[in-house]
Amino acid sequence: MNSGLVLSHDMQLVLGLLVFTVLMLVLEWVRGDLVALLVVVVIGITRLIPVEQLFDGFAGNAVISLIAVMIMGAGLDRTGVLNKAASLILRLAGGVESRLGLLINAMAGALSLVIQSQALAALFLPVTSRVSARTGVPLGRLLLPMAFCILCGTNITMISNSPLILLNDLIASANRNLPPGAQSIEPFSLFAIAPIGIPLLLTGLAYFAFFTRRLLPTDADSQNVTPGRTETYFAETYGIDGEVSELTVTTESPLVGMSVVEAEALRGAPLILAIKNGEETRLAPPADTMIWVGTVLGVLGKREQVNEFANLNVLRVQARLSVFRDMFNPNRAGIAEAVVPPTSRFVKQEVGDLRLRKRFGISVLAVYRGEEVFREDVRKTALRAGDTLVLHGFWRDLTLAADERDFVVVTDYPKEDHRPSKIWHAVAFFALAMGLGLFTDVKLSVAMMTGAVGMLLAGVLNMDEAYRAVNWKTIFTLACLIPLGWAMDSTGTAAWIAQEALRYLGHLPQWALQACIAILALLFSQVMSNVGAAVMMVPMAINFALASGGNPAAYAMIVAISTSNTFLIPAASPVLLVVAGPGGYTSRDFFRAGLPLTALMLVVMLVAVNLVFR
Repeated sequence: MNSGLVLSHDMQLVLGLLVFTVLMLVLEWVRGDLVALLVVVVIGITRLIPVEQLFDGFAGNAVISLIAVMIMGAGLDRTGVLNKAASLILRLAGGVESRLGLLINAMAGALSLVIQSQALAALFLPVTSRVSARTGVPLGRLLLPMAFCILCGTNITMISNSPLILLNDLIASANRNLPPGAQSIEPFSLFAIAPIGIPLLLTGLAYFAFFTRRLLPTDADSQNVTPGRTETYFAETYGIDGEVSELTVTTESPLVGMSVVEAEALRGAPLILAIKNGEETRLAPPADTMIWVGTVLGVLGKREQVNEFANLNVLRVQARLSVFRDMFNPNRAGIAEAVVPPTSRFVKQEVGDLRLRKRFGISVLAVYRGEEVFREDVRKTALRAGDTLVLHGFWRDLTLAADERDFVVVTDYPKEDHRPSKIWHAVAFFALAMGLGLFTDVKLSVAMMTGAVGMLLAGVLNMDEAYRAVNWKTIFTLACLIPLGWAMDSTGTAAWIAQEALRYLGHLPQWALQACIAILALLFSQVMSNVGAAVMMVPMAINFALASGGNPAAYAMIVAISTSNTFLIPAASPVLLVVAGPGGYTSRDFFRAGLPLTALMLVVMLVAVNLVFR
């Protein structure tokens, strides 16, 4: 460790870029992936690292490993592995709520060892919803503990969350810039952190086993998400009730010459779910579809509302479904609920601009956001991460739309493109990837990609499905922020920050210094992406350890785990955002449950790290 470092021009550039990155990620004035792209371009222009190394992050071990993990997670979902998990949970729980919650948490936590955390939360939502619907246990008492246990379980292997996947690359960068005489830091193997992660997961399981009822309101306004199953094909769903009726447009009707969107804007108009013009019949008609004499409308609403609308607009009401009878068969179509994840392209867009009816044949019936319900003029509602959409359409169209990864369907509905016959192929190649990563010296990226390619060759997924399985926003953010960590090391910025910090903290014992680093990393991860927090903090922590005589590997691990434990604020974690809407949780629910768990995790982590790195 060099002493008396002076703040150079390059260090000032890196510090300025670091402050800019933090502010942009916190304020969210610009998309996170665009901020990361801007950072890598500025680093290249200012030559803070050699230009030939600038885009090495895209081919780095962390990025390739994450791509492969996402593909394998999609393969396990496509073959129905998680549906079998739901059946196993129901069978083992025997209808006992406490046992049910523990089994869901344990299974989600165990799967988080090997499936990327955000993907697992999205995949497990329908599983938990199905269990809730079958047992009557409120979804609000299941989803939050499940999400927290996923975050706890990701600390057991090096492949489940982005900071841990990134850690070895940051350590490799630090090794290139170690001071003379300093011993290089060994990279971590696949399960090297299991002695730390297992106690963390057990802490989370025990925490919710004893305190779930105290932490979560018993009357949580959670929503059970199951398809409608009434004699008229629809049940009351989040306040949307009524039945499907057929209305025929007469020659005297003022609707003649109107578009669907104009008709829906009329006072007292029911939801228009289907239309027949001439011989053409379709579900979820686009907003610009015209209404003519003889047009038949399939509408959803209470009988009184439909009759009043028909009388006002000179429409003929059919006594029973005729034209749309097969179309509204619950085996073919129905109401489903979907959550908008933070990575969705739908965020900040108005529902009408998405053109879901024209693109996919899906109608948006309502949008739910916390305690708010948007039903009137839903087309003008701008979406946010965590919003719940109430959708209607054919199940096959819903499946195609869900493949775009812009929303996560949380309703258990018939999926025609699952491949249960390939389940053992998926499991075998997944096990092969884990075996290569654990028992051989093959690099983690090669091991994980072996499993992904095996699934593709076996037909578990096709290439288009593999491309859609990858969250490219996460990949670009990760790859473009890696050079920022390299620049902090190569310019000496991380060492300078550590030197300055030790002026005030140098008198503290090692465990107290570790606690300070952990709390600082934890605070940063609450207000910015955990990847950004890890990129910023790991080089600083390693230099801090070298300056104070601590173990650099222990300090690096403390930062990576601390940036992963984002329990307090739902906006800080994609995993929490995914469950916030369906669970009906408020920010207070997350803070009330997350604050004690954060303190527990901090203590357990520091004890475990110091036992492992003695």
